[in-house]
Amino acid sequence: MDINGVIYSFPPKTAALKVEEKVELRHTIIRLLKARNAVIIAHYYTDPEIQALAETTGGCVADSLEMARFGNQHHATTLIVAGVRFMGETAKILSPEKVVLMPTLKAECSLDLGCSPEAFSAFCDDHPDRTVVVYANTSAAVKARADWVVTSSIAVELIDYLDSLGEKIIWAPDRHLGRYVQKQTGADMQCWQSACIVHDEFKTQALLRMKRVYPDAAVLVHPESPQAIVDLATAVGSTSQLICAAQTLPHQQIIVATDHGIFYKMQQACPKKSLLKAPTAGAGAACRSCAHCPWMAMNNLKIIAEGLEHGGAQHEVRIEESVRQRALIPLNRMLSFAAALPRR
Repeated sequence: MDINGVIYSFPPKTAALKVEEKVELRHTIIRLLKARNAVIIAHYYTDPEIQALAETTGGCVADSLEMARFGNQHHATTLIVAGVRFMGETAKILSPEKVVLMPTLKAECSLDLGCSPEAFSAFCDDHPDRTVVVYANTSAAVKARADWVVTSSIAVELIDYLDSLGEKIIWAPDRHLGRYVQKQTGADMQCWQSACIVHDEFKTQALLRMKRVYPDAAVLVHPESPQAIVDLATAVGSTSQLICAAQTLPHQQIIVATDHGIFYKMQQACPKKSLLKAPTAGAGAACRSCAHCPWMAMNNLKIIAEGLEHGGAQHEVRIEESVRQRALIPLNRMLSFAAALPRR
């Protein structure tokens, strides 16, 4: 897939596991978690079976920042990060003394892939008077080049704060989220031009047709979506904010424009409501992500068990210490800023 000149080579779809295989693998994983003093930290977009296993074994299902924070505070000495590679790196940055394993280090992110450290560093050098703010969906090396790291849940607040200080901003990598934040704050922002392949695929005309079929439904949209999709939203927010919106809005039908992995936790939050997938490809068209990240889909019970049992270079997250130390500075700035915000 080509977004803004960046070609993404998607991983092949993994073979479905039989029911008896899943049962055996769950038993194996539970045994290995105890043996290794390990805990599973899963993202909202992973398979519901992985999210359920994380919950039942004392782990965590959350967004990328809370995943890393949970891993840092948990007593486990080994963290199993089920998600994409930047999430494992963020966990390692905050918990260098722990072994951080991933089901597969080949699980990428289009935003990370679309913002190479070399190209981004040159971009920053071309704008030396600007404060560098990078989204959490970036590599450790890109974070190491930044002044601040940010998540979608506090992006507007942080940029508004920096703007109040008179600072001009470099924003990377998501152009849609950058445009959304710029519109909300009026800040002077120079934006990198990458996009999330999942959120970039939601289609305006198809969503309008769906709204006509479900006129009483709320529309929940992640700000990584194009502006035309955001304009149709009842609520716009991060993954955790959308789950909260689904729970608190009075609507009984909810059209959800984000990765459909969120449905597992969202349905827990509002079990009596009807959750509907927002259209991604339009009538008769084809899409590759179809509202589910193909790299998130690489996570499954089989490779979680393999990572726990064997570890090694195929699974263990390693970061050069000098890079980790530099990336820790903007991450800690974000954590301190977030902690000082009033609870919503």
